[in-house]
Amino acid sequence: MITLKKEDGPADLGGVTHLSIGVSWDATVGASGGLLGKLRQKVGTDLDLIAVAMQGADPVRLAGLDSLDPLGNGSLVHSGDNQTGKGDGDDETVTVEFSRVPSNITSIVFVAAAYKKRSAFQNARNISFKVYDATGGTAQQVADIWPSLLTDDNGCAVAKAIRDGAGWKLQVINEVGKVKQGDERDLMRFAVSK
Repeated sequence: MITLKKEDGPADLGGVTHLSIGVSWDATVGASGGLLGKLRQKVGTDLDLIAVAMQGADPVRLAGLDSLDPLGNGSLVHSGDNQTGKGDGDDETVTVEFSRVPSNITSIVFVAAAYKKRSAFQNARNISFKVYDATGGTAQQVADIWPSLLTDDNGCAVAKAIRDGAGWKLQVINEVGKVKQGDERDLMRFAVSK
């Protein structure tokens, strides 16, 4: 079992061999309501969950956007791009199988962003980042992280998995910030700063 509290620092993952982080959100009609609001809700908004694999201080692989298996061995896998937030459950998920992560990867930073042009956190409501212990093939939720509804930012550093000797630790970050939309390098700089 993992106990995750931001103020406690990184939590030892102990016997956890597989971890999943998912993001879900509801499209909002916004302040406009009416026909424009109904159209916005029908179309939805696009948030992206991204995992940045780090080698020391350098980002070396990115899971998300167009890359579903960036390490090429199934150890860091993205579920694919959900562009509306519609449907029940998590809209996008990243799963890590720690024993298969190459030894040169020292940490993995999980970031969510309104990355694509014309997407915004303000067009999403009830954003939720869920952390699951997926050891043994069954996902059990161990944390639910909620960013502030008052943010004007478009990025959130959710959590960071850190290699610790032969094991891994997970640190909840839940910090928002600005990411230049459509700029992958800026997204990686945001992840590196966490």
